[in-house]
Amino acid sequence: MRYLVDDPDLTSRTPGEELAVAACRSPGETATAVVRGAIARHFPLAATRPRPPVRDLLKSATIADETVSFVEERRGSHQVTLDTEYAATPEAHQQPRAIKAALTEIRVRVPVPAQICRDPALLARFVDHRVIVRLCTVENDVLLHGSTDGAITGLLRLPDLRRLRGGTDLLDSIMAAAADVEDQGGSCDALVLHPRTYWRLIALGALPTLDAAGLRITRTRMIAPDQVLLGDFRAGVTLLDGSDGGTLTLRHHGELAEIEAGGRVGLAVHLPQHFALLVLAPETVPPAIEVLPAAEGAA
Repeated sequence: MRYLVDDPDLTSRTPGEELAVAACRSPGETATAVVRGAIARHFPLAATRPRPPVRDLLKSATIADETVSFVEERRGSHQVTLDTEYAATPEAHQQPRAIKAALTEIRVRVPVPAQICRDPALLARFVDHRVIVRLCTVENDVLLHGSTDGAITGLLRLPDLRRLRGGTDLLDSIMAAAADVEDQGGSCDALVLHPRTYWRLIALGALPTLDAAGLRITRTRMIAPDQVLLGDFRAGVTLLDGSDGGTLTLRHHGELAEIEAGGRVGLAVHLPQHFALLVLAPETVPPAIEVLPAAEGAA
């Protein structure tokens, strides 16, 4: 009987299983499942293959309204020195102001053969393993580059984002950039970088060093290979999730169908100056591996 009852809290089912139940109730028709909380948090392989999305670097809050007020502190006009007195620090001259953050819809639409929709187990697995991971990619894109409606600016487009020039040593450049974040009063706690840069750091044996420093890493194709975003992600930003949770919708179009997944998300940036964009020196940017053309007549 538990299988016939809605489980929006996902206490015993996955998002894909919730949609499969809804689809079974109305075969061949549009079916929608509502879950509480962000769907992007439920990628099933996350526990055994940790690759945190951008959202996992941030503290989060759930809001019921369309907007929420928060305090943003911007850099003051005072000339900051490197003296060891509080009056010379950037935070001694920051200008706080109350502003509003708005929610925006983040959604992904994935086409599927209608045949999948007639197999509840296959439909549930496809949603959990393929649709959710694509939603995470879209969300990474929006959190880094901003939303089309302007509700989310994007961490790579922050108004006080400093651009730092990297040197000839990749790891030294990252450590110097992390120190720069802390010169501004933050605690550098995470990096966002391209997968090629991540695997170069693996090859250099740098991951234990970064881990010892408490730096979490998100690797994503949504940032350029010659860039690394560093910052005080936990203190500097709050991810806002709508209290109405997420939705999964299955629509039929003849022999094809479409699955739409998403929810409402916002971003409150408290300390934009606590982020820095490291632009890597060309010689330290890992190149893409050459892809060989397919052999003629290959099976």
